[in-house]
Amino acid sequence: MDDLTEKLKARGIDASVHSYVDWKTLADQAIAEAKENGSRRRPAPVIIIGHSLGADAAVYMGNKVSAAGVPVPLVVTFDPVTPTVASAKIGKVVNYYQGGGSGKPVSGPRVDNIDLTGTPSLSHFTIDKAADLHAKVIAMIVKSPRQVARRRPLPKNPPMPTPMPTAETASAPPVPSVAVPAVQRTPN
Repeated sequence: MDDLTEKLKARGIDASVHSYVDWKTLADQAIAEAKENGSRRRPAPVIIIGHSLGADAAVYMGNKVSAAGVPVPLVVTFDPVTPTVASAKIGKVVNYYQGGGSGKPVSGPRVDNIDLTGTPSLSHFTIDKAADLHAKVIAMIVKSPRQVARRRPLPKNPPMPTPMPTAETASAPPVPSVAVPAVQRTPN
């Protein structure tokens, strides 16, 4: 997890590594920081990654943080050792595991379980160090949180298109868009 954390930091993503036993404290800190760094109505999102017992903790932490109203667009787990259930409030869970070993699938409505059983270069002790998996995880993280998070269905009756601007409205200043940085918390 240290290597993946360094790769994320090199891309300007706030990332840190922690022990799985600290997940409750980390969840409380992530909730407080997300609400402080975001707004009351829209806290900053939190992305969580974990391996082994840390993968179990990542799901628990994602459940707790999302239950507090903080967006958790992505949780990535590497070979969790306990069957866990991810909340429907988590945008997406991607679980890389080896079913023939100690890894377990994760349950939940927005979970992608990717069974890597039979990949000779991977084991429970190396799955979190695989460069190709790191690249996939980084690609998921650098997407905007809106792209990773759960998508809302389109309305059945779509709104009417906005009319072309007139001379009166053409000079109105554009509404600025706001980017909310992702806060990375990584149980070990």
